[in-house]
Amino acid sequence: MLNYWWVTRPKRKLNSVPEVLAAFVDMSLNQEWEGQRDSHLAYEDALETAGLKRKGERRDQTGGGARTYKAWLVSLGLIFTQETTKRMKLTLAGEAIMNGDSPVEILTNQILKYQFPSSFSLGRGVQVAERFKIRPFLFLLRLLDDKRIGYLTEEEIAKIIVTEAENESDKCYNYIVDRIIQFRNFGDDCLDVEFFEKYKPSRGEVNPEHPYSHLTDLANTILNWLEYTQLAKREGGKIEILLDKKEDVRTILCNVPHFIDRPEQHEYFQRKYGIDPKHKKDNRNLTMTETITAMVLARQKVRRAYIAESLERPITKIDAGVVNYIVHRTGIDGKTVESILLESYPHGSVGAFMTKYFEMAFKGRDEATAFEKATVELFQDVFGFKAKHVGPIGLTPDVLLLSDSDGYQAILDNKAYQKYTINNDHYNRMVYNYIGNMKNYSQFDKPLAFFSYIAGGFGTNIDKQLNTIVSATGVNGSAISVSNMIKMVERHAEKPYSHQKIRDIFSLNRQLLMSDIT
Repeated sequence: MLNYWWVTRPKRKLNSVPEVLAAFVDMSLNQEWEGQRDSHLAYEDALETAGLKRKGERRDQTGGGARTYKAWLVSLGLIFTQETTKRMKLTLAGEAIMNGDSPVEILTNQILKYQFPSSFSLGRGVQVAERFKIRPFLFLLRLLDDKRIGYLTEEEIAKIIVTEAENESDKCYNYIVDRIIQFRNFGDDCLDVEFFEKYKPSRGEVNPEHPYSHLTDLANTILNWLEYTQLAKREGGKIEILLDKKEDVRTILCNVPHFIDRPEQHEYFQRKYGIDPKHKKDNRNLTMTETITAMVLARQKVRRAYIAESLERPITKIDAGVVNYIVHRTGIDGKTVESILLESYPHGSVGAFMTKYFEMAFKGRDEATAFEKATVELFQDVFGFKAKHVGPIGLTPDVLLLSDSDGYQAILDNKAYQKYTINNDHYNRMVYNYIGNMKNYSQFDKPLAFFSYIAGGFGTNIDKQLNTIVSATGVNGSAISVSNMIKMVERHAEKPYSHQKIRDIFSLNRQLLMSDIT
């Protein structure tokens, strides 16, 4: 029995969940799972072929790796075993991901509902101790929103929180706050003298060279999951709520749902846990099993290939380029591929790519060019501008926009930092090179309507810094966080912005807020 929190981690990050799920659907949906070793090995092969699982010798040939990935999907409430047929089914959340809904929105919903006890935590080979009755990620957000705490480290989560945070009562919560403060003051000296006996690894003995490694590995994975929600981010070894997500977090903490009951009843629990944001309950009748035909198999392969591609680039519509790519990936004829894609994803699925776009905004120089090119694609394919990547020319902004419909140009500068500030050098570049020397990189004759910075987040003086540029140039400007950029993309899918509206938003001469884009 595990005497601490637990999340399974075949991969430490959740980015590949949609592909892992799509591979599972392709190989095992509506099939029996228990005892089907050949199916497990086939799924393992599929994961390795797709580059989702590292290739390696399988000495026992039992499909254990496949079972670990399947357990990952169960733990996130995406699949379940139907009691009457023993066949594998998708929950509503699993269906939503396969239908092209934003995986960030779906999985954030699942992460925030993740609880002990659950069907997974009570399962064979896991068995988290019964003393835990807690939603771990909601608990962490509550701590991060507490002024007494403000941030958390991997070490604090590993040594204090996952071992001692048992429930969500005020008594337990305040006890954990006190324990974190103690740990910050006294370090390991404040840990229980029997710590390693109480919280030993699930398998094997404590590693004498790295005695806490089983817990710090767990804490790192927990932080990766929390970062995936785009509510909090690590910097300098500390995780904090993103500045422009504080109100979102407070709204979440004010609307905490009830615990999901009957975790010992697998199908009941999973179907309740796996309700996606668009539904209130799961009323599906799943007793009828779909006959496996050539078209069913083709649909599964096409959807799997499409989901993999949609995570890599923003797909706004099904066009010849998308169809040809999927034909190449699957070998299925173009007419069939086009029919399946238009039926399954008539409006594309930009939301899937937003996971990657968000992460680019915090990578510093590592993915700076990719961040710039992705911004070009978003403004071109989503918002309908002529967009050009001009950054490589030198002494130029990253992106040049042209609105033919409204007769203006605009320039964007991507800054892949968590708290970007406009220093003196960057001020000079914007004023004298980007705005003052547009003829060096633009052949258009339309007036410059605005400049804007897109970054992971901004320093507290960003509004003042923007206004010094506005005063010096007479050109309106703004700054928008990647979180709000993603919100704009999502909102545009529901109610498109005109180019005039985009001009108005980006000309506010300050950092843009959620209220500005809704």
